[in-house]
Amino acid sequence: MRVLHVNKFLYRRGGAEGYLLDLADLQRAAGDEVAYFGMTHPDNDRPLRYAEHFPPYVELEPAPRGLAPRLVAAGRMVWSPASRRGLTRVIEDFGPDVIHLHNIYHQLSPSVLAAARDAGVPCVLTMHDYKLACPSYQLLDHGKVCQACVAGGPLHAARRRCKDGSASASTLLAVETWLHRQLRAYDPVGVFVSPSRFLADVMRRAGVYPDRLQVINHFVDTGAVAVKDSPGGGVVLAGRIAPEKGVDVLVEAVTRLPRQVPVHVAGDGPALPEVRALADRVAPGRVRFHGRLDKARLHELIRSAAVAVVPSRWHENQPMAVLEAFACGVPVVGTDLGGLPELITPGADGEVVPADDPAALGEAVGKLVADPDRAYAMGMQARAKIDRDFTPQLHLSRLREAYRTAATTAPAGGRR
Repeated sequence: MRVLHVNKFLYRRGGAEGYLLDLADLQRAAGDEVAYFGMTHPDNDRPLRYAEHFPPYVELEPAPRGLAPRLVAAGRMVWSPASRRGLTRVIEDFGPDVIHLHNIYHQLSPSVLAAARDAGVPCVLTMHDYKLACPSYQLLDHGKVCQACVAGGPLHAARRRCKDGSASASTLLAVETWLHRQLRAYDPVGVFVSPSRFLADVMRRAGVYPDRLQVINHFVDTGAVAVKDSPGGGVVLAGRIAPEKGVDVLVEAVTRLPRQVPVHVAGDGPALPEVRALADRVAPGRVRFHGRLDKARLHELIRSAAVAVVPSRWHENQPMAVLEAFACGVPVVGTDLGGLPELITPGADGEVVPADDPAALGEAVGKLVADPDRAYAMGMQARAKIDRDFTPQLHLSRLREAYRTAATTAPAGGRR
């Protein structure tokens, strides 16, 4: 099978890109031929076979300065002719049997789906966030969980100014989503893959192609992940350091842990300066920031800990941070939002605590670091869960079925 993966970034920027690249490796190992299409970016993996056809790099966070650049960027968010032309050329040369899309919003736009439709190539889209139901991606309104647009439509985002409190940015996102719905821009997608039941339920309630939704868990290749062989100590958080990830909640919780307990944070992101400053103020010398680590070093760091923490204050989908910690044999303390409670069985392989509650987080983490043997036993149950429910073979089998389903609904008129 020839699979073309489409994502705006083609480097390990976050969980979506990590999943994409790991999936591509899995498919190659199974005998598939894989290619990529995305946006030109200085951090993209190299070499990329079709890089010459990628649309040019554009930075949207922060937004470009000046009226003209902002108008160009806004137009590209709604519809990108360069993306459509580029993908058309790649389809003509690569001849994919299926196009697997991931995060195409903004930098690529659903114009790429028009190219797939014209060529008659079946499309599957894995949803890594809530963009199709929430214009600002995260089901957040000024940092607080919100589902106003799910039932009430995307224009609520403009009324609430939920994108950074900006009327113009919020209106642009709301209008973008509204236009795409009016134009039925996502009609060429045959199957929408949701990694969590929670996200699938949000999409159903928002009316996002409920008859085309399939829940397919992510996967972890445990053959490439060593499991810890003895109880460990300390706490680790791995992920993007952004306000919605709640890293500051962990820092606040550190003050409730014994001073000798090491706390490690691996990752990078826009909130890093603020979180560092908070740690210097409330827990000086007690939190070590490692920056972005490659997978081998990250897994080594996770295995050294008694417990991993995912203190998110937004509705996580199915974060790889949990699955990779489980694969390493480390239990996870996560919050009660989104798909996290679907992954964590309290008392068996981790604990679930209220979001934005440093006291509850500190208490749950403290109990595990105080009893490393119990934490180790829970980590072994976590690893068993991965070996049972999140294997590469199971994931690939379910995904191939989604590809077959999409092929039966592929638009007519084209090479395939």
